[in-house]
Amino acid sequence: MIPLRDTVPSRCLPAATIGLIVVNILIFLQQRGLPPALQERFVYLFGLVPARFTQPAWAERMGLPLADWWPFLTHMFLHANWPHLIGNMWSLWIFGDNIEDRMGSGRFLLFYLLGGVAAGLAQFYMMPTSRVPMVGASGAVAAVLGAYFLLYPTARIIAMFPVFFYPFFFAVPAATYLFFWFLSQWWAAGLSQLMPARTGGVAWWAHIGGFLFGLLAHPFFTARRRPCRRRSRDEWAWEEFWQRW
Repeated sequence: MIPLRDTVPSRCLPAATIGLIVVNILIFLQQRGLPPALQERFVYLFGLVPARFTQPAWAERMGLPLADWWPFLTHMFLHANWPHLIGNMWSLWIFGDNIEDRMGSGRFLLFYLLGGVAAGLAQFYMMPTSRVPMVGASGAVAAVLGAYFLLYPTARIIAMFPVFFYPFFFAVPAATYLFFWFLSQWWAAGLSQLMPARTGGVAWWAHIGGFLFGLLAHPFFTARRRPCRRRSRDEWAWEEFWQRW
């Protein structure tokens, strides 16, 4: 099931959401522009590798700094491939603008970053000896989904489900869509503990940790009054273009 858009138009120009998408794309292009050997080194240095902190002898052999905690932040700006990047940024675009509406750009940016850190900590706690680099914005995006689950439960998500290569479009309440999404993450996370080879190396616990962070922490970031200035005609035209698309 692929989400296409929601039915809640944003009141403010989602500057932080757009900025995050642009930064992620630029970093990915920089990453892909490196030679293959350097790409792997780049991922190990800035991705989150739990064994880096729990197996110092292995980390030393790999040439990874032992006292460098930046990967808990930097991992959320790296992606494995184009589908990985597009999937995360598409979800951020669909759900992020409304959460930014409720928080304001500054609070939303801090919420997003802390959500990504919380996701990394969850994955680290559950898979402390993993030597596979964790990369991607999905944990931070999951925090956005957790906030959306409680702030916009009655919104409609327009989704597409392919049936024998035929696209089937339908609308589903956001609470229903996100509830079953969360259940699927729990299922896959449990499977990853029992049969790691069947889970494809996805950081399922990071998704769960990010979502729970969004559920619990969003009230501390939500503004009492929606921090929205009057939008210009050009900004409304830009928003209308994206909503129609």
